[in-house]
Amino acid sequence: IPYPPQTEDLHHEIELVIAIGKGGRNIAEADVMDHVWGASVGIDLTRRDLQAEAKKAGRPWDWGKAFDNSAPIAALKPIADVPSVEQGRIWLAVNGEVRQDADLADLIWSVREHVAILSQSMALAPGDIIMTGTPAGVAALVEGDVVTGGVDGIATLEVTIGPRA
Repeated sequence: IPYPPQTEDLHHEIELVIAIGKGGRNIAEADVMDHVWGASVGIDLTRRDLQAEAKKAGRPWDWGKAFDNSAPIAALKPIADVPSVEQGRIWLAVNGEVRQDADLADLIWSVREHVAILSQSMALAPGDIIMTGTPAGVAALVEGDVVTGGVDGIATLEVTIGPRA
């Protein structure tokens, strides 16, 4: 993945990824898993300096979050083949050094809460992808870094941060 333009402060965030298989609006927490097709792992990349500038100016953060290759995702796995989206190790290492290491149970919102809350604001549709949040340990990346992360029993992903785009 090329180091993105217009930033000097690129950060990683490992996240559980959920794929919607059945659309809906105002989905009850108890019914969420009926709407989930599958799961995977992704790395949410952020141009932190641009995000901070936007926050300070009271502007939307999208310029810091949305850019080419900003969210690499491993292959999706059908939910029937996923041991759990509620517990299990979620981790990320940079050049072999673990930076993020937690359990899905420790994230602020569960998958059920995430999907239910999102469906109150917008209709979810088959094919929608939801990145569910990240554990502590977010940090900067530089050109040449090899980033490896995963959710045990679901997927792993490895990317290298290349030269600037």
